[in-house]
Amino acid sequence: MSECRNAANYFVDRHVEEGRGAKVAFREADGKQRELTYGQLAAETACAAAAFGRAGIRREERVALLVLDQAEMPVLFWGALKAGVVPIPLNTLLAASVYDVILRDSRAAALFVSEALYPVVAPALEGNPFLREVVILSDAAPQGAITYDAFMDGADPISTVETSEDEIAFWLYSSGSTGQPKGVKHVHGSLCATADTYGAQVLQTSEDDVVYSVAKLFFAYGLGNAMTFPMAVGATTILFSGRPTPEAAAQIMDAHKPSVFCGVPTLYAAMVHYWEDGKPLPDTTLRACISAGEALPEEVGKKWQQRWGVDIMDGVGSTEMLHIFLSNKPGDVVYGTSGTAVPGYEVRLVDENDAEVADGDVGELLVRGPSAAEGYWNQRGKSRSTFEGHWTRTGDKYERTANGRYIYCGRTDDMFKVSGIWVSPFEIEQALVSYPAVLEAAVVAWHDEEGLEKPKAYVVLKDGHGAAELDDLKNYVKQKIGKWKYPRWVEVVEDLPKTATGKIQRFKLREGV
Repeated sequence: MSECRNAANYFVDRHVEEGRGAKVAFREADGKQRELTYGQLAAETACAAAAFGRAGIRREERVALLVLDQAEMPVLFWGALKAGVVPIPLNTLLAASVYDVILRDSRAAALFVSEALYPVVAPALEGNPFLREVVILSDAAPQGAITYDAFMDGADPISTVETSEDEIAFWLYSSGSTGQPKGVKHVHGSLCATADTYGAQVLQTSEDDVVYSVAKLFFAYGLGNAMTFPMAVGATTILFSGRPTPEAAAQIMDAHKPSVFCGVPTLYAAMVHYWEDGKPLPDTTLRACISAGEALPEEVGKKWQQRWGVDIMDGVGSTEMLHIFLSNKPGDVVYGTSGTAVPGYEVRLVDENDAEVADGDVGELLVRGPSAAEGYWNQRGKSRSTFEGHWTRTGDKYERTANGRYIYCGRTDDMFKVSGIWVSPFEIEQALVSYPAVLEAAVVAWHDEEGLEKPKAYVVLKDGHGAAELDDLKNYVKQKIGKWKYPRWVEVVEDLPKTATGKIQRFKLREGV
């Protein structure tokens, strides 16, 4: 395993020592379109570490980073680690009320915020008893805040503090797909662990790679894609602060020629549809594509492969495990499955009594591996029920095939029975999106007039299609996956409620939202 006493030494300073100081680490695709070499990153993070100390932010205190994917984000993240300060990247798409909860829960001593996000978070700052510093990434700062340049100005670089690989390095707040987000505490060693396992042995990143992740840096999947994995080998990351639409992704691919593309199922589906009308593909050479956040529909994966000639390696991870621990692999992709355990991890399926389930049966997925979180902040009960010794409960229901591959069935709270038989919402959703008119679908349990649970589908239609074309949809699903599984109700919606990480919030659909 890589040496990760203070992860900033391994991921930042080591590259200067090994002669990669002039190599571009980050390149912005929008905004000021800046570039940061590994040498510049090492110098600026050392100055940021000094600036934290000068501002009176002490070791082990928390700082919230409400920062878009721009050059300051890696400077602040790794600079905090160098100072022994604990950075908390925050979801950039939340409401002021949620920011208020997180800032008070974390007791962050400082908030760093991109200029475009300040109006949203400003109401949450009023009366906060913990914040001592608000730094805005702008040329001017409102009353009560300072600019990023003022925060950094005159700070002389300092040496990286010595830490243990088991010391808390950073927090991430869970995406909140089933309720309020929870603070997940990760140690320095977990960053190296994900780089040594998934990054090196599945994604197989190299110094020559250019990586573009539509998943943002504020959550675990994007943090690994755009920082941990490329920085472990001295590769280059493309940062894009804007909304990842198919058009934007196509422009970035054409202009920056990424070799590794990290997406989510929602965007892959939209991109497949975007190019269905014959638009030319971007002039780029992809060698690897990955997906996580939600299970990838089989139909989407196959269409992508047909058009690009590159498979999507779908996998599953979690904020609690920091990145993907179950995945398809190069040369071993079976669409409709989440593949097999990533080297370095073990998984098992258990029933309600924690007994192992047989192949073909549905069970809850448990995982054991080196990147498990230290626990939740101020959530002792949830920590004890999630982190059971070496094993972590994922809350996902899976089926294992006879040849050892894992098939996603749904979240534990999403599963339900029809006629006494377990039904996987994801299986029905896959059938629905294979229908020509359907772009996206979500399935939840709904009660019929007799109070029995049956599937209800919410569908988003492709451009140019109307609800009148869905007359045969129920029969289509019956023939494809079984008569008892078809949705008794189908409702057409403009879009599906999702977290910022692309996970469908089915609990909102169950409430009729």
